[in-house]
Amino acid sequence: MKPATIRLWDPLIRLFHVSVAGVFVANYFFTEEGDDWHTWLGYYACAWLAARLIWGFVGTRSARWTDFWPTRTRLQAHLGLVLKGRAYRRLGHSPLGALVMLLMMAAIATLGISGFLMQEVDALWGVDWPLTLHGWVADGLAALVALHVLAALIESVHLRENLPLSMITGKRRAPSEDR
Repeated sequence: MKPATIRLWDPLIRLFHVSVAGVFVANYFFTEEGDDWHTWLGYYACAWLAARLIWGFVGTRSARWTDFWPTRTRLQAHLGLVLKGRAYRRLGHSPLGALVMLLMMAAIATLGISGFLMQEVDALWGVDWPLTLHGWVADGLAALVALHVLAALIESVHLRENLPLSMITGKRRAPSEDR
């Protein structure tokens, strides 16, 4: 029998995820800093980031900041279970997942700001720090993305549920179907 599912991730969340992931791959691996594609894809990612920030206040329940904000208590409970090798099942973002997501969003914002400043080098009297910062943050974001993908795969095994697929379909196994 097929397990019961619920719709969890709304279309805006899924489009944000796919769009920002696509821009990251394109800009990190296939474009050069400063070329037109790199710049415009960066602005596109920043526009999605702005939409996601707003959606965190007015969107669906699982998209709202209040639903998954990684408080100290939530993080300690989640980390305690992880360290014991036990699964932590929660509809929506887990506390550690939310923390990584917020760090990735901060990195995207920093990339957008530093990229903009790199375009305005003359206004900054020719300083190099925006370029240096941009490179460091891009590499840091690559590490966070790798951690995010690895954690999603590991949690999928622990939970016996395909979490990456749920971000594509928007559906998760219903809570009553926990194993």
